[in-house]
Amino acid sequence: MYLKFFGLSEKPFELTPDPRFLFLTPGHREALAQLTYGVQEQKGFILITGEVGTGKTTLLRTLVHRLDGQVDFAYITNSTLPFDQILEYALADFGVEDPRGSRAQRLMALNRFFIEQRRAGRKTVLIIDEAQNLSTATLEQIRLLSNFETTSEKLVQIILAGQPELHAKLQLSELRQLKQRIGLRCKLEPMSEEQIEQYIVSHLRVAGARHQPFTPSAIRRIARYSRGIPRVVNIVCDHCLLGAYANQTREIDAEIVRRAITYLEEGESRDGWKRSLRAGRRYSRRVLVAWSAGAVAAAAAAVGISASGYQSALQAFSVTMGSPIGGVVRWLTHWWGS
Repeated sequence: MYLKFFGLSEKPFELTPDPRFLFLTPGHREALAQLTYGVQEQKGFILITGEVGTGKTTLLRTLVHRLDGQVDFAYITNSTLPFDQILEYALADFGVEDPRGSRAQRLMALNRFFIEQRRAGRKTVLIIDEAQNLSTATLEQIRLLSNFETTSEKLVQIILAGQPELHAKLQLSELRQLKQRIGLRCKLEPMSEEQIEQYIVSHLRVAGARHQPFTPSAIRRIARYSRGIPRVVNIVCDHCLLGAYANQTREIDAEIVRRAITYLEEGESRDGWKRSLRAGRRYSRRVLVAWSAGAVAAAAAAVGISASGYQSALQAFSVTMGSPIGGVVRWLTHWWGS
């Protein structure tokens, strides 16, 4: 809707984890470096945690994209599945034919695949997103997957990504063996106000924007509301672009941000912005109406002046022009109210 108005080639603030829009704060850059190092150096279990919307999934998708062709990944996105279904999902994602038998048969098939990959010089990585939802029993079964190893190295790297609750869950005594096997830990923090400005500029630039529509006051308000969470920044900025388009302004100030936040918090209808757009159009109509009425009055006055002293000319004007002017006035009156 607003792409052409702002000169954008695509939406800059989508919620899908597109690696092209990745903005690396120092913390995100360090986390990505640790993930890459952990996979390449076969560090076993890797833990990445962060609040909802801090960019964990985007970072993981970036890792998969960067190591594509060097590493085989299985990416589990539904962490509410029981272990047997996670195993089934992993086999499918790795491209291994499912033996459709017992858990033992599936584990053997997976082990054969890991050995074949290692002989071919390739690494295998199992990623489980939203891992805070995994039960204690399922986490323990996942730990046992790390027992697939040779005498000198692990056959599979496992990345557990989740919210801070995952870190708390790993403190349980029944998961102490898993906790001891975590080779690397990464934690994503919210962005600062300065980083939020850079984040917004970066996303707009990737989407093809040639200028920055957000004013400093707008960015400060976005920073306060979002508390540095990238997902919230995306949602607010998308609504701000829509609001600015509705008001036909290419500058997004604190007031537009306020209205976007009001909509998000209170569910105010976007019709408010549509009404603003219609009001702007109606204002333009009224200017045209006023100008047209003035032109008609001026024409009438001019004819009246030229006809002064000439009664016949005035009568001719009344006959020839009276009806058309009346029609124009009726049309303008009707349009004014539309």
